[in-house]
Amino acid sequence: MSGPPFLPYGRQTIEDDDVAAVAAALRADFLTTGPTVEAFETAFKRKVGAEHAIAVANGTATLHLAMLALGVGEDDVCIAPSVTFLATANCARYVGAEVVFADVDPDSGLMTPETLADALKRAGDRRVKAVLPVHLRGDVCDLPGLKALANGVGAVLVEDAPHALGSVATFDDAAHPVGDGAYSAFASFSFHPVKTLATGEGGMLTTNDAALAARARSLRGHGMVRPAGAEPWVYEMPELGFNYRIPDVLCALGISQLAKLDRFVARRRTLAGLYAEKLAALAPAVRLATSPAWSDPALHLLTVLIDFEALGTSRRAVVEALKAQGVGSQVHYIPVHTQPYYQARYGALDLPGSEAWYARCLTLPLYPTMADGDVDRVVGALVDALKR
Repeated sequence: MSGPPFLPYGRQTIEDDDVAAVAAALRADFLTTGPTVEAFETAFKRKVGAEHAIAVANGTATLHLAMLALGVGEDDVCIAPSVTFLATANCARYVGAEVVFADVDPDSGLMTPETLADALKRAGDRRVKAVLPVHLRGDVCDLPGLKALANGVGAVLVEDAPHALGSVATFDDAAHPVGDGAYSAFASFSFHPVKTLATGEGGMLTTNDAALAARARSLRGHGMVRPAGAEPWVYEMPELGFNYRIPDVLCALGISQLAKLDRFVARRRTLAGLYAEKLAALAPAVRLATSPAWSDPALHLLTVLIDFEALGTSRRAVVEALKAQGVGSQVHYIPVHTQPYYQARYGALDLPGSEAWYARCLTLPLYPTMADGDVDRVVGALVDALKR
């Protein structure tokens, strides 16, 4: 039997002009390390209002390069929220630093000044070099509050912002697009297919610091530099780098996608508004994750918080019932401090906000090509799943 198409929790939006842009790049002289990379970087930094943008192979590479460029290493500590993807914490371990996990607000999933202050206290007298706030789902953390605390211990912010391209926060009566660098040393983006802008794989670092940008560019390409005035074939490697380059083909797709970002963001906001209307009748047992007052998000994830126990069901039962009705879902995220690697390294931690978030969160479908009626279909399927 055929039925309506399956609705995944997220998917890329690829149109004919995207395909044409990739085809043109395939016919061009450079498949990688060519002019399309720089063109993508230029367009991206202008879009978010940053001074510099460095395109790389994937989102995890952006975080690794940020740690390297900042000189984070052994005997240093980085603070990351527990509710995030693994890469946020792993990037510190790649360079030999230790991780102190911050708790999050149980209703937004975001690191807050209060949870950061607690993490700083647990870091003790160790040297904290970087704090990595995650703009979970697309909502923006309290950057001024977090920066003040970080600066107080000599640390900088590195915004982990793959969910928040297109999001805007208002601080001190000024609107700040995520990635503009007003409060952080770096902001990190990912272009994985389910993100707001897709290149297949790929990532971008933005910064307003020319020296940090130059170091990240060098480390992206094996640490190679070309001495001024040397013969054109001469290069030197003053430090060890990595091959984190991104091909021109993917950057061509990125440029095409970036031109549609405003449309993608507007559609996501419209769909999120429809979800808010349709889900209101299910409160308080089911409600949308909280959005801070300063945040105007371009939501990458549509996350609801469900009191499964009060409803007499389990998340697994709901997920399976939704799938049976052609509706996909996902969980964002299992708290990283509970992962076996980190438990073995740091022992069991009591982070009640993270655990309360994880116990209730479920991500529902959200992507630009969804029709308005698809929201009705998802909410109807959820209501049916909760009755079982």
